[in-house]
Amino acid sequence: MSYINKSGIEFASPLVDFIEQKCLPGTGLNVDEFWQNAAGIFKKFAPINKSLLAVRDNLQAKIDVWHNENPGVIADMDAYTAFLTSIGYLVPEPAKFSVTTENADPEIATMAGPQLVVPVLNARFALNAANARWGSLYDALYGTDVLDSKPQGKGFDAVHGGNVIVWAKDYLNKALPLASGSHADVAAYKVVDGVLSPALKDASQFVGFVGDAANPSIILCQKNGMHIQLLIDREGNIGKGDKAGLNDVVLESALTTICDMEDSIAAVDVDDKIATYTNWLGLMQGNLQETFEKNGKSLTRKLAADLTFTKADGGELTLSGRSVLLVRNVGHLMTNSAVKLADGSEGPEGILDAIVTSLIAMHDVKRNSKFINSHAGSIYIVKPKMHGPDEAALTNDLFDAVEDLLGLDRHTIKVGVMDEERRTSANLAACIQAVSGRIMFINTGFLDRTGDEFHTSMRAGAFIRKAEVKNSGWIQAYEARNVQIGLDCGLSGRAQIGKGMWAAPDMMADMLEQKIGHPKTGANTAWVPSPTAATLHAMHYHDVDVFALRSEIAERETPALATLMTPPIATDTNWPDDIVQRELENNAQGILGYVVRWIDSGIGCSKVPDMDDVGLMEDRATLRISSQHIANWLVHDICTEGQVNAAFEKMAAKVDGQNAGDATYTAMSDDFANSIAFKAAKALVFEGTVQPNGYTEPLLHAFRILKKQEA
Repeated sequence: MSYINKSGIEFASPLVDFIEQKCLPGTGLNVDEFWQNAAGIFKKFAPINKSLLAVRDNLQAKIDVWHNENPGVIADMDAYTAFLTSIGYLVPEPAKFSVTTENADPEIATMAGPQLVVPVLNARFALNAANARWGSLYDALYGTDVLDSKPQGKGFDAVHGGNVIVWAKDYLNKALPLASGSHADVAAYKVVDGVLSPALKDASQFVGFVGDAANPSIILCQKNGMHIQLLIDREGNIGKGDKAGLNDVVLESALTTICDMEDSIAAVDVDDKIATYTNWLGLMQGNLQETFEKNGKSLTRKLAADLTFTKADGGELTLSGRSVLLVRNVGHLMTNSAVKLADGSEGPEGILDAIVTSLIAMHDVKRNSKFINSHAGSIYIVKPKMHGPDEAALTNDLFDAVEDLLGLDRHTIKVGVMDEERRTSANLAACIQAVSGRIMFINTGFLDRTGDEFHTSMRAGAFIRKAEVKNSGWIQAYEARNVQIGLDCGLSGRAQIGKGMWAAPDMMADMLEQKIGHPKTGANTAWVPSPTAATLHAMHYHDVDVFALRSEIAERETPALATLMTPPIATDTNWPDDIVQRELENNAQGILGYVVRWIDSGIGCSKVPDMDDVGLMEDRATLRISSQHIANWLVHDICTEGQVNAAFEKMAAKVDGQNAGDATYTAMSDDFANSIAFKAAKALVFEGTVQPNGYTEPLLHAFRILKKQEA
């Protein structure tokens, strides 16, 4: 790899070419000044970044000593929190304040609806997610397990399709009730003197239409701020057999999408980073497209156009055809060979992401695209894996510097704070205060938060079984505190308060039953794994008026910090051998199923079959939990190294079988000694206690680079 020296910092030549030839044109920035100032940012912030990572290690070492001296379930919580305060792990609670974020789009600040997370390295997936602002309810019902019936045979099943229509119209009766009668009995929808006929029980739910008022092609309504389209086409495949000509029901679905450059992708070198940035650039310039084969046909996916309606009063209404796109940068930990500092070490990848993703988003801010992402003129960056308010302050200062580099107004760059590390959730108000002028998002991350809990409390004792963690007290306190602290800090109306992912994309009936719990917490968004899931989850926001609910939630008592800080240590570890074996195999299978795709194929997020062959969306966060859990059981002699090795070898054969239909797959069990993926999976466990905060990235990156070199 060749490098070009820019004011004392070396940047990889391909990266320099990409930025100068693809990113800078159209921004109005001077090339030489850009590089000079970018180098200055690395010189200033790389040492600060390094020192804060050292603080993490220092704190963890002190906590390990404390738990070694005070093993088991914490008997004196006051003494424990006093200790954490004395070492700077816990900081004083700030005086009451309210965030001052301005120019956040309504989709973020004042609307409530689903949020997609998509690996931006996959252009097709990224386009599907961006276009998931609108989704067919008929398709979502027909192709999932929501209904009791299932499609039979090949082609369209008219019986199942009929059940879909009955279900959807029954739902319309709940979401858009008529003044009298049922949607199933409507013979025609039309607009008369600006009013929908047949009349809605709440006339204000009618928003507009497309086409002739007497014979419209689309009726637009809304519930709790989320739009619903009734598509009328008496010649359509469904509409021709429908009394009212209703051909489909289209729901406003994914209001926002996180284009992920972190946990759900495998980007380990300069080429990977450029590929990632290239797709983000295509989204911001509006020209990203992907051509692919499906059912023997060549299809091209592009960004969807905006939608225009005639309002009830005769005016014109334009709605976005796309999600508002956020980009998730990497955290403070990792470095990348794309940048070399003056001492020859790699530059922090998070600093590079902040500069390049913001530079790329300038094309939206400057309206260099036929599509507008942020009508408010903001850039939305989600920042993960920050530990405490000092690291949040680093991000705030870094974003200040990037705004100065790019000539942007202060707080143009908004930040989403992932509340997924123990020191952040314990000091959440102080973290929010550190970014109070630009915060647009807080989100609980159960998976990484659990992984950090495991690593932080590694020496306290053996953890309870992994499946039991969701029922532990600290998790309940974590989820509730996040919303209530966010509301207390004034996020409502200025920022999103979000909840985590539904991990089983094939189990939509269960999602429809359970995920309504997220809006009921007062969160105005929650993560979903697919556009179809976004459409189904949208109905929960029709059922729950989140913003009306918040006034009640704000009056509730915030769970005590002591509950949050109680690790999930088992009081009785006398588990039967078969229980221990099942736990080890379950963890090992999940690790191997994910790692083999990450290492061998560079796939950072996919539907991975679990022990029972149920497909679950896996990313590095789930990997962190499973590897830290086994590492903890090894530390506390719940299992032996031999048992763990045996579990890995047995589960490697199972994972190989689950991937047998993939012609490109290389089996691990054929040659354990030379399988890089198998060795990587085991390293995550056997080196788990010494990995920084239990993160999997350092080992995954090292083994993926080995695999790429081998190839």
